[in-house]
Amino acid sequence: MSGNRGVAYIKPGVVEILSIDYPKLAIGNRICQHGVILKIISTNICGSDQHMVRGRTTAPEGLVLGHEITGEVIEAGRDVEFIKVGDIVSVPFNIACGRCRNCKEGRTGICLNVNPARPGAAYGYVDMGGWVGGQAEYVMVPYADFNLLRLPKERALEKIKDLTLLSDIFPTGYHGAVSAGVGPGTIVYVAGAGPVGLACAASCHLLGAAVVIVGDMIPERLAQARSFGCETIDLRKEATLAQQIEQIIGVPEVDCAVDCVGFEARGHGHDTVVERPATVLNSIMEITRAGGSLGIPGLYVTGDPGGVDANAKIGMLGIRIGLGWAKSHSFHTGQTPVMKYHRQLMNAILFDKIQIAKAVNVTVISLDEAPKGYQDFDKGAARKFVLDPHAMIPA
Repeated sequence: MSGNRGVAYIKPGVVEILSIDYPKLAIGNRICQHGVILKIISTNICGSDQHMVRGRTTAPEGLVLGHEITGEVIEAGRDVEFIKVGDIVSVPFNIACGRCRNCKEGRTGICLNVNPARPGAAYGYVDMGGWVGGQAEYVMVPYADFNLLRLPKERALEKIKDLTLLSDIFPTGYHGAVSAGVGPGTIVYVAGAGPVGLACAASCHLLGAAVVIVGDMIPERLAQARSFGCETIDLRKEATLAQQIEQIIGVPEVDCAVDCVGFEARGHGHDTVVERPATVLNSIMEITRAGGSLGIPGLYVTGDPGGVDANAKIGMLGIRIGLGWAKSHSFHTGQTPVMKYHRQLMNAILFDKIQIAKAVNVTVISLDEAPKGYQDFDKGAARKFVLDPHAMIPA
């Protein structure tokens, strides 16, 4: 039997490459005839993984990380009808059965049958059903016919640096923009210039936004946002967010806003060294016009051992809900239902309507370089690290 290696969380700040079990077509003790085994072509480091690696979740030692997966099918269960051995496929980070009420409504981020603890599951993530992660050489994917998006084999490797982003951050950024109401002529503020924020900003352009403003505290990330036409705001400055927005567009408010930061947010201005988990949510309410919408793809957790106070440790934050109510804001939260978007976004990539890999600065590294990738990402590198376990990605 073939061997397998994977990137595992060991303790806060530490990941290691371990020998792990080669995947089987099984879920626990049950044979999984609806699943496939993938040889992984690309698998990406995500900011959500970084929350675990920093020790900001209840992730157990030895958890194999990775929920952004693109691979080649090398084995298929008896009940897999439409996905074939040899297909190159994108794997939505949501694991979904395709049979429950939520899946049938297209809400695949909160499938009812794949996680005994609560609705919704993901590969290699704490409290998300115990599924083995895909920052590895091989992985098992269940409900293959429903979950997998077949990529055009003749172009998959040619465009792999873009197509690898279909498993999570491109649909997640796009969903944040769509749920915030971004459309032709809108003016939008994107909080955070990490990979999801940059993917969201690029998605806003794809959706026809007139002005896309991105805020962050890391100069290199702001420069990356400017590289594809975004206006930027340095949140370290003493001027308020509203004042800086007014300097750009003439008024201190935007049509809609997207939180691509999540619960590890910091204060603005002189407060940037202090963690303020509700900062982004409160600030985007302040600068979004009455009647506007807020997209919130940024991660918020129910358990945070490193929270700044007792409330933050259980995900209870000091949000000015009264302000949102007074302005009739709409709030859209939760896991992105990747399958709602990934086929259309694949076409946008294949027909050159967007250069998403360039926007998020995809940087390919080997599986063995993953620990260094995590370290650099934690320091705020303006890059999206993509792991290449089998050296299959063209230079």
